[in-house]
Amino acid sequence: MPIDDQLAIVGRLAFAAALGAFIGLERELRGYPAGVRTVALVALGSALFTDVGQLLSEENRVAAGIVTGIGFLGAGVILREGYTVRGITTAATIWSAAAVGMAVARELYLVAGLGAVLMFILLEARPVVRRLDDLVRGRLREPIAHEDQEGPQNDR
Repeated sequence: MPIDDQLAIVGRLAFAAALGAFIGLERELRGYPAGVRTVALVALGSALFTDVGQLLSEENRVAAGIVTGIGFLGAGVILREGYTVRGITTAATIWSAAAVGMAVARELYLVAGLGAVLMFILLEARPVVRRLDDLVRGRLREPIAHEDQEGPQNDR
């Protein structure tokens, strides 16, 4: 394979890793287990597998293998604590980062870049949505002071 083609692959791998790091930034800042390095590695690895699959004319098998393998990796970050399930968003982030890496390897740079930006926006939207939800529920749950009850006892 000519060196120019190999350099193009290296460029795609770097771009996939950069997008993965961007996506993983939100997870890292919030202290979740899969942060910048993990998500960057997922995107980079998916891009590398996709590029190699193209060279071997095994694109469909490689794509199916990536989706399956990333599914197992994502399942590893999901934890159940009593009735609470944690890690689903992190698992979805890992799975989606793999798709971004695959898109980069297929030279779908705009799709990969916008996909990464949308993922970051969705991950960042959660705290905003929670604050809005608390605000709305807080207004709806304000205790109603009755004449026969005093204020502080009504606070919940």
